[in-house]
Amino acid sequence: MSEIQKPVIGFSCGDLNGIGIELIIKVLADARILDICTPVVFGSNKVINFYKKSLPEINVNYQAVKDFRFNPKMVNVFTCWEEDVNITPGTLNETGGKYAVKSLMAAVQALKDKNIDGLVTAPIHKKNVQNTEFTYTGHTPYLKAAFGVKDVVMILTAENLKVALLSEHVPVSDIAKSVTRENILTKLDILNQSLKKDFGINKPRIAVLGLNPHAGDEGLVGTEEDTIIKPSIKEAKQKDIMVFGPYSADAFFARGQHEKFDAVLAMYHDQGLIPFKSLAIGEGVNYTAGIPAVRTSPDHGTAFDIAGKNKANESSMREALYTAIDILRTKFDYTDSRKNPLRKMSHVVLRGAEDEKIEQQQEQP
Repeated sequence: MSEIQKPVIGFSCGDLNGIGIELIIKVLADARILDICTPVVFGSNKVINFYKKSLPEINVNYQAVKDFRFNPKMVNVFTCWEEDVNITPGTLNETGGKYAVKSLMAAVQALKDKNIDGLVTAPIHKKNVQNTEFTYTGHTPYLKAAFGVKDVVMILTAENLKVALLSEHVPVSDIAKSVTRENILTKLDILNQSLKKDFGINKPRIAVLGLNPHAGDEGLVGTEEDTIIKPSIKEAKQKDIMVFGPYSADAFFARGQHEKFDAVLAMYHDQGLIPFKSLAIGEGVNYTAGIPAVRTSPDHGTAFDIAGKNKANESSMREALYTAIDILRTKFDYTDSRKNPLRKMSHVVLRGAEDEKIEQQQEQP
């Protein structure tokens, strides 16, 4: 993608019986979207037509394609299968999961091959996607395997808040096993680099939450903070990562301490997502940091209860698209600024005063 070109953004269709296709149609029905990207839906025209019938007030023009020659003036539907599929909105069944995987795999392959610039994934259901080819608990672990990277970080991002997760979809009984020095340092490094390269934050400040209530209360209700988390934070600081903590999760958000940081690393899924979904301004977006590509998704599930009823709100899907485009542009600017010494020097001068101020705030708030 060059600076002046519109990025090509792919969409996986998600569970065929969920709200994914409806959301995609609603977002892409706005003709102004074609001014900022070339959209490509990985699925089939028959699936699109099925859900168009339940959206009589929505008009979206598209063309079906079987190769990667896309029309920049129209929505493109990349044909992933030819056969008729029995779609039953609101039903959790094998069909919905099978074709969700077909769509996702085709879209990720196109992303790896750079036939598309970014990918927005519609929601899947973790149970019905399981088969011999897909044994993952969600998009994030699948992307990690598909790109062959050491690790990835799930970042939930909104206008005023970014929350990253140390552990993702694991049972509560296994959470403590994820709290290791290596895991914390790896996640912090990926998060720190992502904040710089993907979100344009020159010197990001990262808060780390504790695992136990009251961050262990000095060992009275758990020792992981003293034996693992604090030493890991100290080591990360020695690697020039501006990281602080560990903080007691309840007081941290209740007192608004998250506002002092560019991102928060939570120890487990609900510890991070409950406050994120409660406090985030605007619609939240899930971003996968650590892969050499851009993938976002809305921060909700398949919503079978309203599927096919024209009740789904497309706001989070729209924000996922906008975020993907913004990150692509930020990545380009980050790389370009380091290729052009004069531009880099200008950037340093402009940010100098702000950087000096941040340096003075490196002590824990």
